[in-house]
Amino acid sequence: QVQLVESGGGLVQPGGSLRLSCAASGIIFSSYHMSWYRQAPGKQRVLVAYIRRDNSTHYADFVKGRFTISRDNAQKTVDLQMNSLKPEDTGVYFCSTQVGPRYVYGQGTQVTVSS
Repeated sequence: QVQLVESGGGLVQPGGSLRLSCAASGIIFSSYHMSWYRQAPGKQRVLVAYIRRDNSTHYADFVKGRFTISRDNAQKTVDLQMNSLKPEDTGVYFCSTQVGPRYVYGQGTQVTVSS
């Protein structure tokens, strides 16, 4: 059974930084592309960044230059380093991967950017 567990969220002031981490189990981690999504209050879940098996990456325009996604195949973790945070980055952040036709998400971790 695939399980994704996020951690690292919290309250941070505008301009601050946070590092999110996602621990995966139940999959051969190195064989899977991994993604981070976020969902702001009252809005749909949107893709933030993903990292492929070959470590190539893709970022949404609204986080380019501020966020960095990385993975550690030995630890089975995928991290999201978030710098220069803005109030509009507030939301629940979810780790995700696709297993066959199904997208699997973790329970999410809350990020609040506010002064």
